[in-house]
Amino acid sequence: MIETGKTRYFDQQLERVAKIRAEAALCLGRMTEILEQGESTGANISGKLGLERDIADLKLVRKNLRKGVFRLLVLGDMKRGKSTFLNVLLGDNLLPTDVNPCTAVLTILRYGTKKQVTVYFKSGKRPEKLDFITFKQQYTIKAEEAKRLEDQDKSAFPDVDYGVVEYPLPLLAKGIEIIDTPGLNDTTSRNKLSLGYINNCHCIIFILRASQPCTLTERRYLENYLKGRNLPIFFLINGWDEVEESVLDRDDFEEVARSEAQLREVFASHLAPYCIIDGEDLYEERTFELSAIRALRRQMKNPEDRLEGTGFPEFFAALNQFLNTDRFVAELEQARTIAGVATTHLQEAVTRRIPLIKENVAQVKRRLETVEPEFEKLTQIRDSLQQEIRIIQNLQARAIADSFRSYIVGLGGTFEADFLKYQPELNFFDFLNQGKREAFEAAFTAEFRQYIDEKLSAWSITAEKKMDDAFAQLAELAAHYGADYSAATDKITEKLIGAKVGSSGSTGQEDRSPGWAKWAMGLVSLASGNMAGVAMAGVGFDWQDILLNTIATIGIGSILLAVSGGILAPVVLGVVGLGLGALQVEKRRQKLLQSTKTELLKQLPQVVREQWQPIYDAVKECFTLYEREVMERIDDDIKSQKAELHNLLSQKESGQVKVEEELARLRDMESKVLKERDRLESTFEYLLISS
Repeated sequence: MIETGKTRYFDQQLERVAKIRAEAALCLGRMTEILEQGESTGANISGKLGLERDIADLKLVRKNLRKGVFRLLVLGDMKRGKSTFLNVLLGDNLLPTDVNPCTAVLTILRYGTKKQVTVYFKSGKRPEKLDFITFKQQYTIKAEEAKRLEDQDKSAFPDVDYGVVEYPLPLLAKGIEIIDTPGLNDTTSRNKLSLGYINNCHCIIFILRASQPCTLTERRYLENYLKGRNLPIFFLINGWDEVEESVLDRDDFEEVARSEAQLREVFASHLAPYCIIDGEDLYEERTFELSAIRALRRQMKNPEDRLEGTGFPEFFAALNQFLNTDRFVAELEQARTIAGVATTHLQEAVTRRIPLIKENVAQVKRRLETVEPEFEKLTQIRDSLQQEIRIIQNLQARAIADSFRSYIVGLGGTFEADFLKYQPELNFFDFLNQGKREAFEAAFTAEFRQYIDEKLSAWSITAEKKMDDAFAQLAELAAHYGADYSAATDKITEKLIGAKVGSSGSTGQEDRSPGWAKWAMGLVSLASGNMAGVAMAGVGFDWQDILLNTIATIGIGSILLAVSGGILAPVVLGVVGLGLGALQVEKRRQKLLQSTKTELLKQLPQVVREQWQPIYDAVKECFTLYEREVMERIDDDIKSQKAELHNLLSQKESGQVKVEEELARLRDMESKVLKERDRLESTFEYLLISS
């Protein structure tokens, strides 16, 4: 495997993270084994402690840690040098970098012990395994062909879902997974596919070109797909070396400096708004000027070249900082939280169990009777929270569906101004020539489709913001009810052991929150897919995908049919008799826009009638999934606490418990789990210090 000079430090840092992740996974694994063995042994002595949910959560978070994937989504229009950049990143000339061929399928690059490509199909057809040469031949197309297909809103390979490229490269072996998308200037359906991956990545690498600063297509994509998502984006301005070559006198350093400064101002004006995360401006830390082709040439000539002067060392340092600290600290923090919840449950159970072991059956029964009001309180808390969730669910489902209605109906009022940037050039002679007329109609229809698609995308971002706000409200409710719940469980323990329960060293409400509340507040994530860091991504399901899939199926076919069949034909007849002057050309343009608007206004109410209910149902489904998981976790917690007590009673009724032996076993079990928890804490502290 190749390990170039420029990636050695980067790889070493990833290796450090991989070792920390492995150590954390080992701690979780040992903790799981201790709990499982303790529950198995205790079943026949003083009874199980009811730790089934904790064991299941520990296993899942350990599995996610061991997988340890950093998912990078690479975006960029055609001819921006994406493949060249990726070859430098990977340290090998893996992807096609010719001027003409364009990657035509979404491709996932991940580690594999041997070089191979697997193509997956939408139809359920058996995946196809290919060698690299065959993959390049079959699934790349010329730029001209890509443009033609784009104009027709067609895919080169409509049955292909995505391809997976496996390669034994050091960078991929460290847990990096790269999603290489086709160009932004692509079919609507493929842009939606790329958008689906946006919600499931750690960060986005957006590649631009210095010679084409922030084109309309790039600005549209940023505005319609990435704005407002609070995602970490690295902007790479490729071909920066071409700036010097573009000036009249390349030896005039002042002229070169002025050109570069002007170009930087242009990029900053368009990109800076997307580099503000939680109110902090990270533009300087997230924008880099590169020369990918120079870097690749130097790398192929000398793998040990550190590539100074190409922009790559600076970019790799920033990416390394993000992956090894910002992202991984959050990932390990969640594992630490799950381990803390399991440890707390064990300590509480042991605290209750120890004094009860020494009592006889009659005494245990009396104590169980005294805590029934508290268990009823736990049930009331659960029911109250469920009612609050359903209130928010119904309000948000209607509010978001109604916002769709208002937004869609309102398109007619702003159509002329909004569509100006989309409409193709209107040429009188195109109407007189049947062949050109058809081409114009096709171009007009494609632009109208783009207009509709981007408008829907803009609304979806608004809808996602409403969902974020709603789940933030639910997080506050979970914290409030969690505090009441903890107070009730403390009261149960006090009645059972005959002594007041202290804070056990807790340092705040977050630490005292029960496990279900931590999950409901989004403090822990057991979902391995969504790692975007979007608000409430940690609730264990991807509500963004639910909403996205609904938006993707919104029926705009009737609108497009009206445009292609019901608008242009009468317009053509109406403008043929007009003259050739500038005034007549403007009249033709206005007539075309007015006719389009008229047909649009006819269709919009039908779209609203057809789509209001699916959107309403999709939003409700998001909250239903959330409610179901929260309620299951609360029910599991209540049942486990009851089972813990009844297990002890059952064992006492069936025979004499050997008190001293059981006390020693429980304390030993608690001590071993605490030891593993402390090891995990030390691992986390080491990560923070070494970062």
